[in-house]
Amino acid sequence: MTGAPRLSVSLRTYAAEAPENWDDLFAMARAADAAGIDRVVVSDHVVFGENLEAYGNPESGGVEGGRQPTGPDGHWLEPLTVLTAVAAQTTRVRLGTYILLAALRRPVVLAKQLATLDVISGGRVDLGVGIGWQREEYEAAGLDFGARGRLLDHSLDVCQTLWREQRASFSSPELNFEGIHSMPKPAHPDGVPIWVSGRCNERVAQRIARFGNRWIPWGKDAADPAASIPRMREEVERAGGDGAALNVLAPLPLPRNQPVDLGAMERLPSLVEAGVTDFLAYVQVPNSSGALDVYSELVAAFRDAATG
Repeated sequence: MTGAPRLSVSLRTYAAEAPENWDDLFAMARAADAAGIDRVVVSDHVVFGENLEAYGNPESGGVEGGRQPTGPDGHWLEPLTVLTAVAAQTTRVRLGTYILLAALRRPVVLAKQLATLDVISGGRVDLGVGIGWQREEYEAAGLDFGARGRLLDHSLDVCQTLWREQRASFSSPELNFEGIHSMPKPAHPDGVPIWVSGRCNERVAQRIARFGNRWIPWGKDAADPAASIPRMREEVERAGGDGAALNVLAPLPLPRNQPVDLGAMERLPSLVEAGVTDFLAYVQVPNSSGALDVYSELVAAFRDAATG
């Protein structure tokens, strides 16, 4: 890893019942920006079916023992729309998806949305993607749940083609175009940075090697990144990527959604040594008016632990 480890926090863009407004969401984003948090991330669901137990099934892409935080009628904001609003209210914090179900979107439109957001935010966008766990979400979009990995690869391939080529051409069983121009381009010549979420396996490693060398461990691999990173580095090398230069976004070792326990930061140096480059903190903030103090304390403790 080059440079110091980076700190992300998650913005809550969902609610079990309709809130009076979403003002706290944007107040939290402004506080993260002012406190020196490196990145804010938001999650994604387009629709829900009624089989929410599938989230606890690793075989379908869920997490063992996992539980969705809302019922099927929970209110989930669309992430790219939210990040556009956040971009207008912040100046330096990076804007990420954790994770976007990119295959549910038409790829040419997704490429335009992300390029636009990246340009108007001054190049601050990070695209975290995954295949998801919910069959009904793909079916509602008219897509084959069983082909979701291939569909994700296709979407990312189209996006990078349009971001990188002035006169773009593309050919696949699903889509063909030639001599297509899509402006503006993202701020970076390679396009918006792509972070691939998934377990340590051959297909995820191929996706990482192909689209950007950035990994968001999932499931048991996220619970023990020190053990999973060496395995993923080997898989990425076999896939033709640079395993030694792999960037990894893993949970910060703090009690999830609890008041900040700064003593728990003691594990951070060993995780940095193991190869974690980016950390995601889920911290409890009593209310948005106190967010700046909580985030500032978190940032100071994180920097101290990372350099100590």
